[in-house]
Amino acid sequence: MTPDSGLLDAGVDEKPSLTPVTTKQKQPATEKSARENAFKNGVDWYTVGWIGLAHVLALAAPFTFTWQGLVVFAVFSYMTGMVGVTLGYHRLLTHGSFVTYRPVRWLLALIGGLSGEGSALTWVANHRKHHVLSDKPGDPHSPNDGAWWSHMFWFTPKVTEKEYADLTERWAPDLVRDRVIVTLHKLFLPLHITFGLLIYGTGYYFWNSEVALSMLIWGMFLRLTYVYHITWFVNSATHMWGYRNYATTDNSRNLWWVGLMAFGEGWHNNHHAYQRMAVHGHKWWELDQTYWVILAMEKLGLAWKVVKDIPHREQPA
Repeated sequence: MTPDSGLLDAGVDEKPSLTPVTTKQKQPATEKSARENAFKNGVDWYTVGWIGLAHVLALAAPFTFTWQGLVVFAVFSYMTGMVGVTLGYHRLLTHGSFVTYRPVRWLLALIGGLSGEGSALTWVANHRKHHVLSDKPGDPHSPNDGAWWSHMFWFTPKVTEKEYADLTERWAPDLVRDRVIVTLHKLFLPLHITFGLLIYGTGYYFWNSEVALSMLIWGMFLRLTYVYHITWFVNSATHMWGYRNYATTDNSRNLWWVGLMAFGEGWHNNHHAYQRMAVHGHKWWELDQTYWVILAMEKLGLAWKVVKDIPHREQPA
């Protein structure tokens, strides 16, 4: 995947560029509000149950605290939330902000999957669709359809196999053609079960059952819940509150506390204006931890063709 592929290879209507989005984007005439008749197929109880279980078990965290559990929580929040989702799913697989080796792409997709937010195939397809239809009819998670809808209810409607195939083939055909990415999609739940067993087994082997349970609650369920919400705030809060550096046609905003919590993803107006840029913080105070990791990868020879700069002619006055 080259830096120029991104949304273009996904077959979207707008070529990705470093130009601010200031003109109305073309969208399919059939697109409707994401909430309109959203539950025609019922509720996706698999997804609701999975996320609900994580939230319920996360409530046990205060009663199972150990320092080992806290360390596992911190390490894997960073790994799955930043390395997996914001760097791997978002800036690499969705937008092609840099290029890396295929095994590294697959590893990042694996780590991103352990965030519990769906496979790379699902995540990327929805996010590319969001960018083309941002805050317009068809946007999967616009606050125009309700704040809570954009934050966490947009993924609760059940979709048919055909609807899912249409989504992924329309918005992520490059990933549909990648057998490893498709395999990771199919192994989403088994990989989580295996990961949970490894966390518990490590705690039991090196310490005892009490530490093992703590590591499982903190490293699995509390960590999942935390990563869920910091990512979801990008969908909801940064389309409602904050300031704007660029005049885009959507409601994207830069929101400092989401920027800090979500590893630099909260500078969302910057990102919507220049979607392929690897760096989301465009002012000196807009810290972007994910970009720092991309730069480190570049130094190590693990990333190249990093999209870093706004063309000079397009610099804001």
